[in-house]
Amino acid sequence: MTTHLNSNNPIKFLALGDSYTIGESVSESGRWPVQLSDSLAAKGFSVAKTEIIATTGWTTSELLNGISKTAPDSTYNLVSLLIGVNNQYRGLELTIYQREFEALLKQAIGFAGGDSSRVFVVSIPNYGVTPFGQSRGEDRIRQELLAYDSVAQQISLGYGIPFVDITPISEKAKSDTTLIANDQLHPSAKMYTLWVEEMLPSVMPLLQQ
Repeated sequence: MTTHLNSNNPIKFLALGDSYTIGESVSESGRWPVQLSDSLAAKGFSVAKTEIIATTGWTTSELLNGISKTAPDSTYNLVSLLIGVNNQYRGLELTIYQREFEALLKQAIGFAGGDSSRVFVVSIPNYGVTPFGQSRGEDRIRQELLAYDSVAQQISLGYGIPFVDITPISEKAKSDTTLIANDQLHPSAKMYTLWVEEMLPSVMPLLQQ
């Protein structure tokens, strides 16, 4: 028998990341963590809090520092992690990402009260298909991001944590400009809605345990 989180134990959601999590160039209501919380509420879940620790431009190292300064507690019952695009953009070694991503994932589990079944990871969108990305080498960007995602997925699965692959959705922006924000780089709120639709089948079971 499954038990939904209810008014006696509402969802406290913590989203960790970078520009994609904070929703660069979209309104607060358009951010995917906010849209996910709204979607869960529409499906009957009680949502008490949605907190985001993310800043545009952050690498894994900078997210670690940001978390240290914010010092979230361990009372969240849903935690997400989406990070790595700025490691790739700056040309940092993949081994740095591997080490720091695992450190971040362990922290995410800690914020979920040590319960890895309340954590999920989101793939890095392929910004190579955007006008900004195409001017900087679409194929190279895609291959490098796939390598980052492979590392993140392997580590996530090692902890039994769902890895939600939104990358194919992000690539639809190549032929649908409504999926790109006005800055010609980041996703639009419409794309984030598609991400949330992809996330829900993985996220809802985490809340029914």
